[in-house]
Amino acid sequence: MSIRPANLDDAQKIAKIIALSNRDVANEFGINQDNNPKHPSFYDESWFFSDFERGEEYFVYEINGEVVGCVAYEQARAEVAYLNRLSVSPQYRNNGIGNKLTQHIFQYGKSKGATTVSIGIIAKHTKLKEWYVKLGFIENGLKEFSHIPFDVLFMKYEI
Repeated sequence: MSIRPANLDDAQKIAKIIALSNRDVANEFGINQDNNPKHPSFYDESWFFSDFERGEEYFVYEINGEVVGCVAYEQARAEVAYLNRLSVSPQYRNNGIGNKLTQHIFQYGKSKGATTVSIGIIAKHTKLKEWYVKLGFIENGLKEFSHIPFDVLFMKYEI
């Protein structure tokens, strides 16, 4: 088991994990291509390359050489980092992988000078919200966006 920086060769694996791990959320909240085409359940390799070009960094979690989880890191400002695209293959959930990837982002952000890690989730996704609260995140605002069918709850973690 290890976490390592992703590279361009990981694009297909990362795209598959992100899309698969977000499909159940899309189904639960009625998200489809028409009402939210940028939802991670529709993630593909082109998104990864676009993120990579913008400077977003991905990390993968491997078990015996197989990529089973990933997370993206983006430094919005010197003191604020974003934890994005946290995804674990459905068959590997509930094994602490998401927690380990999140802790990795905390440490990485700290090494880059960030003091806060921020996330945005579907506001009504209470199970996910509770999971992040257990990790130490606190609510940091709610926002409605006209182009997506749900409110976004922002949360933050002070490193």
